[in-house]
Amino acid sequence: MKNIFTRLNKAFENRIRLGVMSILVINDWVDFNYLKETLQVTDGNLASHLASLEKLAFIEVKKQFIGKKPNTSYAASKAGKQAFQEHIDALEEIIKAKK
Repeated sequence: MKNIFTRLNKAFENRIRLGVMSILVINDWVDFNYLKETLQVTDGNLASHLASLEKLAFIEVKKQFIGKKPNTSYAASKAGKQAFQEHIDALEEIIKAKK
């Protein structure tokens, strides 16, 4: 059982980063406001967690203008999807483990 816990990824221990990745792996691109509203967090809180995931290369960032308004969108990178899947697999294994 101990080995299973070492497979959990510390990047996803926080509920916000876990939520961000859960949303991004099932969507192509999601904008900042959608993430903020869905996760019910402040701009600053979300921005810091997104920066952490970006630093790990788990997410991709696309900045553009829609009309005259800036818009930032996010997607899970290939490495992010793989790391997240490995984390979920480890959680499932823990849940299914016998005592």
